Formats: sequence, structure tokens, C-alpha cells
Amino acid sequence: MPETAGPGAPLVVVLHGCTQNAAGYDESSGWSRLADQHGFLLLYPEQQRINNPNLCFNWFSPDDAARGKGEALSIRQMVESAKVRHVSNRRRVFITGLSAGGAMAAAMLATYPEVFAGGAVIAGLPFGVASSVPEAFDRMRGHGGPRPEALAELVSAASPHDGKWPTLSVWHGTADQTVDQSNASAIIEQWRSLHGAPKNPARSDLVHGHAHRVWVDSSGREVIEEYSIAGLGHGTPLDTHSTRHGEQAAPFMLEAGISSTRLICRFWGIVTDEAVESDSITRLVHDGHAELRAQPDTHTSASQPAIQTVIEDALRRAGLMK
Repeated sequence: MPETAGPGAPLVVVLHGCTQNAAGYDESSGWSRLADQHGFLLLYPEQQRINNPNLCFNWFSPDDAARGKGEALSIRQMVESAKVRHVSNRRRVFITGLSAGGAMAAAMLATYPEVFAGGAVIAGLPFGVASSVPEAFDRMRGHGGPRPEALAELVSAASPHDGKWPTLSVWHGTADQTVDQSNASAIIEQWRSLHGAPKNPARSDLVHGHAHRVWVDSSGREVIEEYSIAGLGHGTPLDTHSTRHGEQAAPFMLEAGISSTRLICRFWGIVTDEAVESDSITRLVHDGHAELRAQPDTHTSASQPAIQTVIEDALRRAGLMK
């Protein structure tokens, strides 16, 4: 718990990706440094090999990604314990994750929307689009899945929620060869109609040279944003060149010249605009109506699909995939 986090502090839940662990993800992403600087709490659920040999959260499993079941219930219980223990602000609980962790973050937002004020999905997938390992790999490749108009119904049916929905920040690399970028569009479509936001974004920018779009609800509140990171492979976008961020490149933790950690916090309102380093932002359109360690990855490389190969090989050996 950061010394700067007093009673009523926000709580951020962070879910690592496959082959990662909590400590490694935290060391690279800069979340702890940001929490120390701005006085909020962090919770790092960590997958165990007994549950998944590749340390992936089981976002595709009906027994783990449903309200009151498995991993989703376990994460929910961890959140409640952290809120009680540290007297955190119950209206300012957020969740984020990378890849399988991002897909699990989407599942938590869908199954326990009353718990979270906002979320962020990095290189992840929509909720409820797969219920088996083969389906999960098909969706990762961008194949199959529910009709666009049915995506929101999956979230609506996941809980008895009848209040405001959590806001959402969506991040994806244009060169991701592990989780197809079409999943980012599907996530936006899944949540856009729940928020009653129009099909067209209210604003489109370039932020640190990358495409950024924002959707608003009928009250003008920003409810969904998307960052499309040009040339980035599969991983969390980082700004490792800024000494004040404390972010470090590692497998699937990628230098991109933009800090997803800090900009996600800005979208949630935990960090102010003034606290985020301001590079030039070019407004293009404004229409209010309308723990592994290896050599650091670059934006794209031949090693990007490696994580999928590792997972598929392990599943074949276990007899779970042909």
C-alpha cells in the first residue's frame, strides 16, 4: 500500500497476461510508481499453474468467467477484501489487464459491473465470445463469434445490473499477430450500445502520434476511448524513455512512445491532465454530434506470435487441442 494512499483512495486491479506474473508485470508497467506518486491502491491477482499451465486467466471458461463462479468470483472477493482492509473508495474501483488478463478484465466488468467505475482492456477480447479453447483461439485470430448486434446482450445477461455501466479504455496494436485487432472493434461495439453512445466517435485525435477516438453518452460524458497503436505487436504500450515513468521493456511489455498506464489513469480521472506528460496532440476531427525476462521486444518482430505457439503446444501436449 503506498504511503500516499489514505482512506478513500481509489483501487486499481491489474491482471497480467499469459506467461507473466504479477511482480514482472508491475515492474515493467510502472503501476506501482504511479500509485506512489498519486496515492491510489493496487491489487494484483496472480494466476497459478495449477489452474492454467501458461499462467493465462481463463477468460473463455464458463466456469471461470461468470458471476459467482471460479476466477471471476475469486477476483471479486479479493477486491472486496482490499476495499474493506484499506477503506478504499467503493465508487472508484477500476480494473485493467493485458491479453488474457485484458479479456478477464472485460469479463469482470460484465459480470460485476456494479463493482467497477471503469476498466481498460489491452490487446484483449470481448466478453462471452468463446466458451472453449478452440473457440478462444478462433476469436484471437479474428474468426467467428457473435453477430455485432448480439455482443451487448452477452453483457446484459451476465448480471442483474440496472445502473450506470463502467467506462472503458481500449488499447490495441495495429501489428498484433496474436490477438487480431478486430477484437478491439468488437469490444467497443459491445459496450457502446450499453452506454447509449452513437456509432461515430465524438472526437478523434492523434495522441503521441497514435490514433485516439472517444465516444460520449447522451449527457456528454466520455464513456469509451480507443487507442490504436501504430506498428505495435502484442503487448502493453509503454514509454520507457521517460525517466519519471519507471516503465521497462520486457516480453510483451513494449516501447511505443506512449504510456498506456498513465493515459488510462487520466481517462479514469485518477491522474489529472497536468500530471501526464503532454506531447503535442493534433485534433483531426471534432464532431459533437456525429515473470519472464529476455531481451526487450521492439514494436514488431518475428517473435510476436511466439506466445500463441507456446500456448498451443502446451494445450496439444495436454490433449486439449489437436
